[in-house]
This record gives sequence, C-alpha cells and structure tokens, in this order.
Amino acid sequence: MLDALGEVLGEDAPALIHGDRVVSWPEMTARSNRLARNLREMGAKTGDKAGFYLRNQPEYTEALAACFKGRLTHVNVNYRYLDDELVYIFDNSDSTVVFYDVEFIEQVERVRTRLPDVVAWVQIGGASVPDFAVAYEDLATRGDAAPLGIERSGDDMLFLYTGGTTGMPKGVMWSHAIWRQAGMEGVAKAGGPVPKDLAEHVANALELGRHARLIPACPLMHGTGLFTAMGVILNGGAIVTLTENKNFSPQNLWETVEKNGVTNMAIVGDAFGKPMLKELDENPGKYDLSTVVGIVSSGVMWSVEVKRGLLKHMPQAAMMDSFGASEAVGFGSSAMTADGEVKTSKFELGPNCKVFTEDHREILPGSGESGFVARGGAVPLGYYKDPEKTAKTFPTINGIRYSIPGDWCTVEADGSMTLLGRGSNCINTAGEKVYPEEVEEALKLHDAVRDALVVGLPDDKWGQAVTAVVSLDGEVSEDELRAFVATKIARFKSPKRVFFMPDLGRAVNGKADYKTIKAFALEQAGKA
Repeated sequence: MLDALGEVLGEDAPALIHGDRVVSWPEMTARSNRLARNLREMGAKTGDKAGFYLRNQPEYTEALAACFKGRLTHVNVNYRYLDDELVYIFDNSDSTVVFYDVEFIEQVERVRTRLPDVVAWVQIGGASVPDFAVAYEDLATRGDAAPLGIERSGDDMLFLYTGGTTGMPKGVMWSHAIWRQAGMEGVAKAGGPVPKDLAEHVANALELGRHARLIPACPLMHGTGLFTAMGVILNGGAIVTLTENKNFSPQNLWETVEKNGVTNMAIVGDAFGKPMLKELDENPGKYDLSTVVGIVSSGVMWSVEVKRGLLKHMPQAAMMDSFGASEAVGFGSSAMTADGEVKTSKFELGPNCKVFTEDHREILPGSGESGFVARGGAVPLGYYKDPEKTAKTFPTINGIRYSIPGDWCTVEADGSMTLLGRGSNCINTAGEKVYPEEVEEALKLHDAVRDALVVGLPDDKWGQAVTAVVSLDGEVSEDELRAFVATKIARFKSPKRVFFMPDLGRAVNGKADYKTIKAFALEQAGKA
C-alpha cells in the first residue's frame, strides 16, 4: 500500500514535515525501502520485533513504514523509562532491532549488554556512531530503493505496549488485517469512502487523503498519536512533527499550524487543550488557523469549556472526542462544532459495541444500570506472552469475542453512552460508586483550577473517602472547592478533602499517574 502511494504521489506531496525539513512521498518511499532491505540483510527476519526509542520526529513514521515493508513488528517504548524498564520492554517484546535517538545514547550504553538478542542498534542523529550501532542515515540512503518484492500478510503484527493500571506494561497484539478492519469500520460510520481494493484506496488518497496534514501533538509512542498518524500516512497525507518535542509548546504548535497549513491535530484532553486555548486567548488573531478542520482527543476527558473556547478561534473546525484504548478503538465518539455542544462524557456508541455487567449480562439502554463497555469485531489478538490477562480482557460472550479494557458507562435510551470512568479507579464510598473522572470534571469547572485528579483513600466511616488533588491558576480554598463541586454533582461525590499540588505530574501524553497522586494524598492526610 505504501509503495503504491509512493508511486503516484509526486515530489510536491509531502509525507513528513519537521521545521524546515520536508520529506516528499517519493523520498520517504525510497528511504523506507532501503531501511527495510538493509535491516533484513543485517539479520532481521519476518516477525522480528523493532523497538522505537524515539520522541516525535520524522524518523518515527519513516521507520514504521520500513517495518511494515520489511514485515517487522513495531514496539513502542516510553522514552521516560529508566534502565530496568527499558530492559523489560525490549526483553518482554523479544526485540531484535532498536531504533534510538542519539539523545538516549547513555541509556542505551547502560542496557545493551543486558539485551544480547538485539542484532541491530540503529542510531538516529549524532556526529559519530558507537561500534555496536549503525547509523540510521546509512541504512536509509545506502543500496537499492526499489520495493522489496516480498509477500506480506494480514497476519503481520504491530505491538502497542500499554501501562494499564496494574502490573508491568503489556504488549497489545494488533494484526495488520484487524487494524485495517477497525479503521474501515470507523470510516464507514463517519460516512467516508471505503475502498474495495488497492486501486480504490489509491484513488481515494489522490482525491482526499493527500490533503491531510496532521500534527500528533501527543507522543507517537502512545496509541492516540500513533494510530491517528497511521491513519493519515496510510491515506497519503503528511505527518507534521513539532520541533519543540521535549516539552509541549502551544506557541510552537500554532506557528507550525500556520506555516504548514495543518488540517488536523491529535491531543490528549485538557492537558493539551488548555495551554493551546490560553495561547490563542492571549494572542487573538496572531495565527492563521483557517486550514484547521478538526482536532481529535483521546485518552482522557476533554472539557466542553475548552472546546468552546477553541471553536471561537476556529469556528470552521470540529472538536472530536474518540473513546478508545490500546486494547481496542472505536468504542464511541463525540463531535462538537460551533453549531452545537455536547456533554463531556457522552458518546455515540461505536459499531460492534455493547455494555455488559461484570457477569457478562448485557445492559439494556435506558435502564440506568452501569456496566463495562465492550467492543466486538476488529479486536486485537491479545497481550503478548500473557494468556491469563488476555483471557480476562478479551472474553468470549455469547459466541462473540470482545475487548473489555475496564471502562464503566451507562447506556441511554437513545443508545448513546455516558462514560463513568475506568473501573479500577472506581471509588466505593458508603456503598455508592463514584468515578474519579466525573468529580475531576466538576472541579475543573472552577476558574481557579488548572487541573484535578481524584482518588479514594481508606476511611473508617466511608470505606473510601473521595479525595482530590488539584493544581491552581488562581486562589480558592479547600472548603470553597468542596462547596462548588456540590453544586455541580451529587453531594456524596464531592471530595471529603482537597489537597493542593503545583503540578500533578501528568505524563507527556496527558495520562494521570494515579499511583503517585494517591501516595501524595495519603501523606497529606497523615495516612501514609
């Protein structure tokens, strides 16, 4: 597919953009072909795993294309990991190839002797390359640039490691065929053109796909950034990466949007949305945002207030919430435009999705009963080398195999879904279930609150006490916040205590570290 796109998209069609560097489709096609061929000549075999120890940069997408062509399996690596965590990922995934940026050379030097099965350490950047590694640019520019001519299969794999909520990271096994099926189901639901064959796919790319320019503002090492980027590049569009890729800069984002005529962005909730909006509010009219047609968020709640604010600056765009997980995509979606608003937690249930109780009884729409959202159809094969957790997360119910990552919701009479939160974080207070996300959203409605996380602490009276940890942009007292929340949601859901923290320490993808927040809250409450 990628080679076919490379044949019809000319030098004027960008595939990768990073600052002043533009890699055209023909150039990326040739470079990724050489990468794939050279890696196989170095000993990489069909099905071998390739670790991606990189920030957002053009080489991420280009090396991913090479893995597809060379039948190697992508393995995402969190670049914040330390030695033992890195060894675990590379060892657990059986990686034989590792792409790493020169930025991480010291970490690689420390762990490589513990990973004897890695046959190719591929370094990106740097004036020199150590004896144990090979230069990425050498592999991308040396040798035959023609398509490899090897037979590929829908059973070829892509791994997406997820930290989840407990235990060590688990590698979700996506076959290419399943991922494509999931994507086509999403296209069909959105009313887009679903190609019957490669020729139709190329035709669609030439007509529509080639015009898409996406900034994955969140890390490519996580599902939201990776999957949205894959969707664009496999349809002939361009991936635009931010030059300031160590810390998110909304100024760099909007300058990049204007410079490159960006059409779409991928973010993770308010952790990105709030600073993006703040930059626009403080500099009205500074940036030309006329090319933007959509911003998609996944992974955490994205508040209506932030969407509303962004739409004032981009009234032509759609603000999309995509409810998915590493273990499945397409659980639900929600779109907000200048013409209408939506409730933050309400989604249109995706195709092949149902809601079940813990004993696998289907929830009836409008019943008010809560349950786990489940996705059938295009479901991953499971977790790599973990049959026990695979059986729990991917059960067969009434003869149909589902993915159930653990998100609770209710189903309204109209078939829409109201998301409650991840079951593992659910707080049981005096017999009532309280979902942290709902309380967090209520807290963030206060003008003084920048961010909020909610956990349950052990309590003699309540069993678990709803406890909030917040960071502020203004001044507000604990009692004022508790009273404010009680005006937004049921009083029993209002925090019993509120503690203050300058920075809640979210990961670069916006995900919360509830373990650290709970430890902080326990210490503040004198229960550590």
